[in-house]
Amino acid sequence: MIDRPDEELMAEAGRGNEEAMATLIRRHQDLVFGTVYRMLSGQVADAEDIAQQVFIKVYRAAPRYRPDAKFTTWLLTICRNCVFTHVKKNRRRAMESLDAPAPAGMDEMEVQHEDHETLRPDDALLQEEMRRAVEEAVARLPVNQREVLLHRQYHQLEYEEIARVMKISVSSVKSLLFRARETLREELKRYLHAT
Repeated sequence: MIDRPDEELMAEAGRGNEEAMATLIRRHQDLVFGTVYRMLSGQVADAEDIAQQVFIKVYRAAPRYRPDAKFTTWLLTICRNCVFTHVKKNRRRAMESLDAPAPAGMDEMEVQHEDHETLRPDDALLQEEMRRAVEEAVARLPVNQREVLLHRQYHQLEYEEIARVMKISVSSVKSLLFRARETLREELKRYLHAT
């Protein structure tokens, strides 16, 4: 079961094979949770709830699933829709910053940190300050810019896949990515010139 392609597992899940569905969930739970977590700027409890909703939708859609695109593209589209539905329902709540620590076991979302034991204390402090500044700057981006950056930087999706997930043109993806990077470059220029 483990080595089978996602599309075959979905076909099996659509015929009621619960083991196939469990394999899909295990295979993609980090991707789904990590995507939702980053789109919500680190709201862990909400991310857990939405990740569960995503897999419930996948389970319910399994009998109707048609592999018109890559499975992960379809899955990320469901993630996006669930997040936006959640945000619309909870519009009055302010989005929290990315300062919340990332949960363990998030392979796709792990951030590489240098070993602080080998750094001088002032260098370690500067790195921590810069990490927080980057996370806060990303959290302040408009949600569509943050989403396109997430798909490109963390998931390494191609422009065409991002366009399918977000239901926009490839040129819009490139434009959003450019604006996000320019905004981050401007907000973080004091750190960029310090290195």
